[in-house]
Amino acid sequence: MNPRLELLQPYPFEKLRKLLATAKPEATGLPLVDLSIGEPKHEAPALAKQAIVDSLAGLSGYPPTKGDPALRDAIAAWIGKRYDIAAPDPETQVLPVLGSREALFAFAQTVVDPSAGGLVVCPNPFYQIYEGAALLAGAEPFYVNAEPDNRFLSNWQSVSPEIWRRTQLLYVCNPGNPAGSVMPLSDWKLLFELADEHDFVIASDECYSEIYLDEDKPPLGGLQAAIKSGRHDFKRLVSFSSLSKRSNLPGLRSGFVAGDAEIISKFLLYRTYHGSAMSGVVTAASLAAWQDEDHVRDNRQAYRDKFDAVLDILQPVLDVERPDASFYLWAKTPYDDARFTHDLLAEQAVKVLPGSYVSRTANGINPGQNRIRIALVAPLADCVEGAKRMAAFVQAKRA
Repeated sequence: MNPRLELLQPYPFEKLRKLLATAKPEATGLPLVDLSIGEPKHEAPALAKQAIVDSLAGLSGYPPTKGDPALRDAIAAWIGKRYDIAAPDPETQVLPVLGSREALFAFAQTVVDPSAGGLVVCPNPFYQIYEGAALLAGAEPFYVNAEPDNRFLSNWQSVSPEIWRRTQLLYVCNPGNPAGSVMPLSDWKLLFELADEHDFVIASDECYSEIYLDEDKPPLGGLQAAIKSGRHDFKRLVSFSSLSKRSNLPGLRSGFVAGDAEIISKFLLYRTYHGSAMSGVVTAASLAAWQDEDHVRDNRQAYRDKFDAVLDILQPVLDVERPDASFYLWAKTPYDDARFTHDLLAEQAVKVLPGSYVSRTANGINPGQNRIRIALVAPLADCVEGAKRMAAFVQAKRA
């Protein structure tokens, strides 16, 4: 067996299952409100479902690893329009993938040289795929804390030149998970300078880019930041996106990578052996979804409605702020986050995720400690009910 498998930590939801095994929420007599996992619950767009029905003949042939040319063209056009930049070359700078999760993992296996003793730098808190991908690629993860005094953005300037010298790959999550903060152009410019100086690759995870709370302020993307910085070839940068959150299609497993043509050519070589070609059925649904914005605007409005309602209830009792983007709240707890999560389920039948389960201790700090991640993915009425129970729970603890 691969000995590196022993380095992997339990996934957050496996830890959560064990933590909550003794909670017994059924004893409350209340229906469960699950706000723990970032799985979209809004209706999938009808146009994508119809495209699946209309393309079932595509199951009869092997799909190309590089993806259907029409889909690559559509993705390139979407990038150009969304970020107000010249569309990337669909032939060399765009590659469809089976959701951003598998691509983020596989990318490290392409980029990392396991013989070099390299580092993979990632934000903290983080999506645990970054850590697992680094470890299984033969690198060591290095965590950069994201704390409230920096708007929950990672403090890249705090990283020493020695760390950057050993870095082979940097994962950024923009907008961030869990706090939903968006990196400013100044941070991007710093990272581009560091990547040039120390010769590492930037993987920009942008799966929450289309769930933003101000319709007039879409988040700055990595490719857009590169163009604004004069990097028209996207050197050392690859961005990852997905239809899971944007279009409520997590079961479709569809996304793309776009950026540096040289890196993408190597990633395509890896994927030729990896066996991760997108089927014609998924391609048809993806094409329909990327070419429509109406359902995406409706999706954003549904999340805004939930944030408005829930924050009115929670802000009087918890330290929690409206994010720039994503569908999470990153709330401070009055005592230990794991214990709070257990007690909340046991007493109010509301399930959330402890912040310490999506972060690591770095520089003596676990930035997720005494915080919870609340995923506002359930229907509006359920989110409101969950918030009311949470507020009642906190007030009872203070009494």
